[in-house]
Amino acid sequence: MTQQITTFDEFRDAVSAYRLPRVLLAALELGLFTTVGDRSWTIPHLAKELKVSERGLSILCRNLAAVGVLQKKGAGYRNSRLGATALNAGHRAYRGGYLNLIKSHWTDWIRLLESVRSGLPIDHDTPDSPDYRRQFTWAMHHRTLEIAPAIAAQVPLARSKTLLDLGGGPGTYAMAFLAENPMLQATVCDREAALDVAKEIAGTHKARRRLSYLPLDFSTEPIPGMYDVIWYSNVLHIYSPEENQAIFHRALAALAPGGRFIIQDAFLHDREGLHPIEASLFAVSMLLFTEGGNTYSASETAKWLKDTGFVAIRSLPIRKGTEDWEDGVLEASAPGPRPKATVRRTQSRKN
Repeated sequence: MTQQITTFDEFRDAVSAYRLPRVLLAALELGLFTTVGDRSWTIPHLAKELKVSERGLSILCRNLAAVGVLQKKGAGYRNSRLGATALNAGHRAYRGGYLNLIKSHWTDWIRLLESVRSGLPIDHDTPDSPDYRRQFTWAMHHRTLEIAPAIAAQVPLARSKTLLDLGGGPGTYAMAFLAENPMLQATVCDREAALDVAKEIAGTHKARRRLSYLPLDFSTEPIPGMYDVIWYSNVLHIYSPEENQAIFHRALAALAPGGRFIIQDAFLHDREGLHPIEASLFAVSMLLFTEGGNTYSASETAKWLKDTGFVAIRSLPIRKGTEDWEDGVLEASAPGPRPKATVRRTQSRKN
């Protein structure tokens, strides 16, 4: 939803927008797409298999078919391509980690008023367990499977030999950068539980020998080593302004002269700090799930970078339709000359 709400009918429509998401989530909670698999089902047979009422399932499937996630022909229902793959636990393309996160968010967002009243995350008194961290890390991998290669193809790293994926979780971006840049060495920095997932994922990639792992709480500890590039993607919003500025200082200390600090996040871009609406709404998630997180404007983030000592701060253009966030990449450099471009040697061919 991006339009302004100026009339009661528009307000009603905005509030009523929960209906289709609830239908989709009910289907996921039933495991409907997994049960349907690659077969065609009538409502009586599918209702018996799922142990639900025929009336309820008929209405549910009709709405799923109306938006294309199921396909209806006569009395039969089949999965769409999406339903048969990303939504189907029996398929290798299943996005279970991210789907589980989406399902849990429904009940989390119902508790929004708690966080508005307290200013604290809804489960602030519950410690972050390694099991939850693993599940969340898988969810982030499933979220960025297509986005990461598209972004990596547009961030030029020909001059860079080493990259640190700071708060990189599953290492999806690190692996995408390695695939795009054969001379690059990358390190994923995060908590131990997240790095366990990153190691599992990297095990299926050809470039895994160029990937290393750094377990570290970079929100409080110095970053060891020296890097040509530090990639800080979808981490900024987790922390308060003060915490981010402290992390910026640690990042600057870990960059080689002329090294690049590249931030990808849900930046606000208008003068009043309201738009894009998706970035504003994402701040609600930070209220629900973090102690001090928020979404920030590109201009205030640039000021933090400048105050830290970074130079040559600019927005990095990413093609529309391939972005994670609208105008969502900022680049800054450590003072000093940039490293020379890596020259790839190729054999000449005689015709």
